[in-house]
Amino acid sequence: MAVERFALGDPAQVAAAVRALAPGAASVTDAVAGIVADVRARGDAALSEYVERFDDVRGPLHVGAEELQQALGELDPDVRAGLQVAIANVREVAIAGRDDEREVLLPAGQVIRLREVPVRRAAIYVPGGRAPYPSTVVMGVVTARAAGVEEIVVCAPGAHPVILAACALCEADAVLRMGGAHAVAALAYGTESVPRADVIAGPGNLYVQEAKRLVSGDVGIDGFAGPSDVLVLASERADPSLVAIDLAAQAEHGEGTIVCAVSDDSALLDAIAFDAGQAAAALVDAPDLEGALAFAEAFAPEHLELIGAEAEELAPRVRSTGCLFVGRESATAFGDYVAGSNHTLPTGGAARFASGLSARHFRRRMSEVRIGPAADVLARAGAPVARAEGFELHAESMEVRENPAP
Repeated sequence: MAVERFALGDPAQVAAAVRALAPGAASVTDAVAGIVADVRARGDAALSEYVERFDDVRGPLHVGAEELQQALGELDPDVRAGLQVAIANVREVAIAGRDDEREVLLPAGQVIRLREVPVRRAAIYVPGGRAPYPSTVVMGVVTARAAGVEEIVVCAPGAHPVILAACALCEADAVLRMGGAHAVAALAYGTESVPRADVIAGPGNLYVQEAKRLVSGDVGIDGFAGPSDVLVLASERADPSLVAIDLAAQAEHGEGTIVCAVSDDSALLDAIAFDAGQAAAALVDAPDLEGALAFAEAFAPEHLELIGAEAEELAPRVRSTGCLFVGRESATAFGDYVAGSNHTLPTGGAARFASGLSARHFRRRMSEVRIGPAADVLARAGAPVARAEGFELHAESMEVRENPAP
């Protein structure tokens, strides 16, 4: 596709124009709703039909331990070494992202313990797509395990050997040969052979994402993962060849992907040459770096690179991106594999409010309350409020716990 050139006027309008370069996907809502409802109602009977039809699987749904170990034994040694580096780095960052439990002693004497507990079962969806993605196994399984999840199931349409090897390296508890909306439905509601998950995480095609959206009221999800995007904000004296290779690298994700560079240096943009393939590509001329930053914030990219000394100084002011890469060495590609950050990130501008996959997606916060002698003071405070709301029994429930007068 041709690279479009924009002059930066209103940052939000230009951001919308750049996003509009990528073709929108046709709605699959009705089709997905029908599949999810069928699997929820008929369980394995419906799931088996869809797995045979869409996944071309007629054998066992569950991948056995022997097949996983065989795939691991046949894995290219360099790929295995790279995955082990990724596993170690992602694990360390994920563990650092957990919040510790905290106990709060309030003035009246009651104690509130803020407890953080992992979910019991998580499902990681690993797309089949044009190529296998063992890195997605790492990002999902390692992060869930670091969060303390007891049981982790991988959904692997195609069950490619490199995916199975990655599952073995990451010690997934189960691997299922299925994908698509029917797989998400089975994981969300459970069937006779597929246990119900508490959280479903991972990217996938539009059917998978629509199914995740549909079941999100009944199971936790990490978010809606649309086509990938990258924005490179480059300042004067940045190397245009680095910008070009990073845009071209992200363009490998294919149709629907958006790759964009913004700079206050028009000559630098002129020097950026790359093959965008099927990706939507744009170069944006900003009047200054303040305008470039405003555009980046409005665009809210999945990945944001800052290249060039002046651009790198903007890092502390960036708020809206899935992952920020600072400096000429910090290519987005490192984050996709071995940097330690997670590559499952908010897309489509969702970085304004959503976060990348972390241990927090597999943990939940709960409060543990111990009132003790504080019941006296708190009943006198709480009962009038309860009565003002018309809840007499709420008031009495507190008052019966008051300590009797001496």
